[in-house]
Amino acid sequence: MPKKYKLKTHKGAQKRFDVTGSGKITRIKGLKSHLRRKKAKREQRRYDKKLVLSHADEAKIKRLIPYGV
Repeated sequence: MPKKYKLKTHKGAQKRFDVTGSGKITRIKGLKSHLRRKKAKREQRRYDKKLVLSHADEAKIKRLIPYGV
């Protein structure tokens, strides 16, 4: 019987995305760290929250993170 192989996790995606308990994928906004000093404090706080990934991109990311890291 042929050997079944495990899927490899994409390490870049693993660091950028989180999977919630209900299976949703969350992401961090871009532009969070670079040139942050000249942004208003209100704008900087908006970057602190994690956002739920859009439904259209969810299948692509789930393929990169097969085990829900």
